[in-house]
Amino acid sequence: MLEFWLRYDLRSPAVFGRGSAELARAAIEQVEWADKRGFHRVELTEHHGTPDNVNPSPLIMAAAMASRTSTIRFQPSAIILPLHDPIRIAEDCIMVDIVSNGRLDVTLGLGYMPAEFAMFGISLKDRARIMDSKLEALGHALKRESFEYEGRKIRVTPCPAQDGGPALFIGGGVRAAAHRAARFGDGYYPMTYRDDYVAEYRRVCAELGKAPGRVINGNGVTVIHIAEDPEQAWAELAPYALYENNAYAANAASAGQALHQQSTESTEALRASGNYLVLTPDEGLSYCRERHDLGRHIVINPLICGVDPEFSWKSLELIASRIIPELAAQESPLDGHGGLANGYR
Repeated sequence: MLEFWLRYDLRSPAVFGRGSAELARAAIEQVEWADKRGFHRVELTEHHGTPDNVNPSPLIMAAAMASRTSTIRFQPSAIILPLHDPIRIAEDCIMVDIVSNGRLDVTLGLGYMPAEFAMFGISLKDRARIMDSKLEALGHALKRESFEYEGRKIRVTPCPAQDGGPALFIGGGVRAAAHRAARFGDGYYPMTYRDDYVAEYRRVCAELGKAPGRVINGNGVTVIHIAEDPEQAWAELAPYALYENNAYAANAASAGQALHQQSTESTEALRASGNYLVLTPDEGLSYCRERHDLGRHIVINPLICGVDPEFSWKSLELIASRIIPELAAQESPLDGHGGLANGYR
């Protein structure tokens, strides 16, 4: 079953003149609408202190969206766990799980931006050790086990809606993330899908005597936009795509990492990179059919960098009316909301 995910980071650069409040309202309205139209999941990102106002609190946004929906699931991706108290994160996860009636899964990431770690007073060089310690505590807390953490007695209440709490996915783009996912997670969400890392994840799971969880394999592009006139749509989308691409490239450079986004000043080169796709409904349907297998999903970033919500609505409505029904018609649903939509466990 191919899943359709909506991704929101609420990035709102001042150059485009659209504020966080307007984008937050639009995102909640879009998710409420998508809840009844075959979309499966909402991915909510986290960053801190950014000049373009990326959402720092994905769990708060998930709770707001959950209160207006009934079927779509939520997956903050990724909560940067080394920056947070794991007991507080466990409590917040449990409350979102309760508000959503068990529709929360969580991706946990190591983090990579030096400015964020400096802002929170956390040592970047110690992040792996900190991550492991906090993952262990978070796992105990979500299972409502009494345990000690840093010399303190801990018991988290109330009970989550899901038995055992939300599924925990470990994200990351290095081999160590695969090991960490096997040790602490219910699944693995590699930043870039690599067969060798997935094999390593499954190997370590076998060594630990546990069944491997789901490995999330995305579509490998940053934006998919559907339009009747792709050339006209690209002309409107291009400045926002260029800003986002270069922002990610700059973040990676500040951390000494390599991402698939490469800095460019040319919207033509950006379009040719294949990271930002503007397709007709028929082209979009063909693209989705090629990726129609278990474990894959299509990520749609409707409000990229504060684009006009009306522009994004046009794409969403084409996806809901021209693509999702065509794919659903050729399937035998595994459950009431299409395949894996009701959870990973």
